[in-house]
Amino acid sequence: MKQKRKMSKLKKRESRMGYVFVAPWIAGAVIFLIIPLIQSFYYGMCNVKITPKGMLFNYVKFQNYTDIFRLDPLFIEDLTGYLLDTLLSVPVIVVFSLIISLLLNGKMKGKGIFRTIYFLPVIVVSGPVMGQLSDQGAASIPAMNVTVIAGVLKDVLPYVIVEPIVGLFNNMIMVLWYSGVQILIFLAAIQKIDSALYEAAKIDGGSAWECFWKITLPTIKPMILLNAVYTVIFLSNNEQNVIITSIYNDMFAINRGYGFASAKAWVYAIVVCLLVALIALVLKNKKDNYLTEVKREKKRIRKLEREREQLKRRQDRRRRFIKREGSH
Repeated sequence: MKQKRKMSKLKKRESRMGYVFVAPWIAGAVIFLIIPLIQSFYYGMCNVKITPKGMLFNYVKFQNYTDIFRLDPLFIEDLTGYLLDTLLSVPVIVVFSLIISLLLNGKMKGKGIFRTIYFLPVIVVSGPVMGQLSDQGAASIPAMNVTVIAGVLKDVLPYVIVEPIVGLFNNMIMVLWYSGVQILIFLAAIQKIDSALYEAAKIDGGSAWECFWKITLPTIKPMILLNAVYTVIFLSNNEQNVIITSIYNDMFAINRGYGFASAKAWVYAIVVCLLVALIALVLKNKKDNYLTEVKREKKRIRKLEREREQLKRRQDRRRRFIKREGSH
C-alpha cells in the first residue's frame, strides 16, 4: 500500500515537472503567436490610422476583406500564380529529396561530406542572396534553354499554366537548394526501416524496385507528408514570395494601412491552410497490403522461434530430471 502511494506521488511529481518544462513554450506561444493573431484579426476588422497620439481604430466589419478583391485586382493574379508555382515546386523538391536520400543511404564513401554539401545552402544562402541570384539569372540551369521550352509549352497550354512552369525552370537551382532539410528527414526515416522486412521480401523473390514500392515508400509515407507540408510553408513565407511583399507594402501604404494588410494576410493564411489540408488529404497514410503481410509473417516467425526455445527449455529440464532420477 505504501509503495502504491509512493508511486502515485512520484507520478504526480513527474507530471508537474512536465508542466514546468512545457511552461516556457506555452508562454512563448501565447505572447508571440496567439496574442499577435488576435491583434491581426482585430486589425483586419478595422480601419487603422496612425496619428501622433497613437493608433486609431474605426470598426468597419468585413470591408477590408471585400476591398481586397475590389481594390487590388493583382491579388487574385498573385494568389493564382502562388498556387500554381507551389503545386509545381513541391513535387519537384520532394521527389528530388527522396532520390538524393536513397543515394546517400546506399553504400558509398564520403556520405557525410555529401550530406553537408546538400544541407549547406540551407544555412549559408539567405533571402537577399537568393534575390540577387534570381535577378542576375544565376538560379537557372545554364544548359537549359528556357525560351525554347516556353515556346513549345505556349502552343499546347494556356498562358496561366505556362508562366509558373517557365518560372520553375528559371529558378531550378533555387528549387533544388530548398531540399536540404527534406533530404535529412527522408534519410532518417529510411535508416529506421527494419532490415528484416527487406530480407523477408528478398526471400519471397522481391527485386530492389519492388522493395522500394512495397516497403520503402509505404513506410516513409508520413515523412512524405511532413516534407510536403514543410515545403509548402517554407515557400509560403519565403522572401521571394510576391504576396508577402505586397502585404508588407500595403501595411505602410497611405490609402490602405494595417487593417487592409491584416485582412490580406488572413486571406492568404486561409488559402495556405486549405492547400496544406488538400496535400494532407492526398498523401494521407494508407496501409499497404504487402507491407502488412510482411509484418504479419515476421511476427509469425518470431512466435515460432519463441515456441521452439520454450520447447527446447522443456526438453532440457526433462533430460536433467531424468538424469537426476537415474543417479538416485
